[in-house]
Amino acid sequence: MSYIMVDIESDGPVPGEYSMIELGAVVVDRKLERTFYGRLKPISENYNSEALKITGYSREDTLSFDEPAEVMKEFCRWVESESRGKPIFISDNNGFDWMFVCWYLHRFTGSNPFGYSSQNLGSIYKGMVKDPKQNFKHLRKRIHTHNPVDDALGNAQAFLFMIEKMGYGADIE
Repeated sequence: MSYIMVDIESDGPVPGEYSMIELGAVVVDRKLERTFYGRLKPISENYNSEALKITGYSREDTLSFDEPAEVMKEFCRWVESESRGKPIFISDNNGFDWMFVCWYLHRFTGSNPFGYSSQNLGSIYKGMVKDPKQNFKHLRKRIHTHNPVDDALGNAQAFLFMIEKMGYGADIE
């Protein structure tokens, strides 16, 4: 099995009504060198200017991004080629990231290589420290930039620390 840390940026709160405009991912291993990055053209006329402001892109910028179907097919190929066994989707906010990625995968490729499940990094940390009020974000070694690859890498570094702390480090390549 391979953990794939995923982060997305969007121009609004829900898929379909709004658009995922960036997708970043990294295979969680000791090197953290196997990454994916895609910029997706909007699929809807709707957008939230405050959401776009976070990304640093204008609406006009996003209209020049790649076709979502091509990006999602490329992402599937990348997941399949980079995974050892079944890929496991994990993210900082999987309620948000999973919602977009799952919807886009089914809409544009007809399937999802992760199946029907995802993992939430924050929940793993809360269980590890046995405190539902705790937050893992202090474990990130990278600045959270809202570039989805940077953010996925920072989250993967935090996850690797957690895995080591829990004694599962030998399971990671």
